[in-house]
Amino acid sequence: MSRLDPAPAAPRLLTASSVRELAARLGLRPTKSLGQNFVIDAGTVRRIVRTAGVQAGETVVEIGPGLGSLTLGLLEAGAQVLAVEIDPVLAAALGQTVAERAPEQADRLTVIAADALTVRDLPATPTRLVANLPYNVAVPVLLTFLAHQPSLVEVLVMVQSEVADRLVAPPGSRTYGVPSAKAAWYASATRAGTISRSIFWPVPNVDSALVRLVRRDPPTTAASREEVFTCIDAAFAQRRKTLRAALATWAGSAQRAERVARAAGIDPTSRGERLDITQFAALAAARAADQEDSR
Repeated sequence: MSRLDPAPAAPRLLTASSVRELAARLGLRPTKSLGQNFVIDAGTVRRIVRTAGVQAGETVVEIGPGLGSLTLGLLEAGAQVLAVEIDPVLAAALGQTVAERAPEQADRLTVIAADALTVRDLPATPTRLVANLPYNVAVPVLLTFLAHQPSLVEVLVMVQSEVADRLVAPPGSRTYGVPSAKAAWYASATRAGTISRSIFWPVPNVDSALVRLVRRDPPTTAASREEVFTCIDAAFAQRRKTLRAALATWAGSAQRAERVARAAGIDPTSRGERLDITQFAALAAARAADQEDSR
């Protein structure tokens, strides 16, 4: 760009009135089944993008862009945006919204009309995921993308506060469970801020929170991810039972569950909510070895 070239016009972010106007134009009534609560505050959008650390030129995948509030903020930051939207009406309208409100950034948007739970191949390689995730599918969508998009280095998602508590919970805490342990296979998770319910339309009944996940290597283990996750599911299916009892079906019997736990260096009278992801990986590997020895 020469000194005489004008700077590209900044995107016009959505406001409360423009969100409602867009919805009315599309004949859209937000549905609870799809968890549709649209962000109506431009300041919050910029805060999310800033907290996510989005850099100009990087490829960011956004899940559930809705009417485009966060999409416009990501484009404003200079990102190449892959927007995955399950609602065909919203997917079709997003490109037009960006063309109207950010014409000079529109070529950096790719809309993918698909269910985020089934998306595997993307048209570009994202290094970051930034999204306002519907509460009813937040955990499975997040785990699916971490599993199938290994290029993702960092994730920042806005989720219901209760979901945020589960994702970041450490072993032994009241909210530690399956989401905590499985997310820990892929990344370290921390809270990155709170979001008031007042910045959404319609206003939900709960507050939201930002969760940051930074990719790390999974535990070193001879077991596969699927084997480790099956162990986690079994351990938390009966939270109040000891590992010896909770893992009896998974291992083949209570006696074998005890033998597997001891082989993994874990007290069989402890409970699943006390174990970290490394210990679950050790249990899965010990079970595989025990099965091999029994053949």
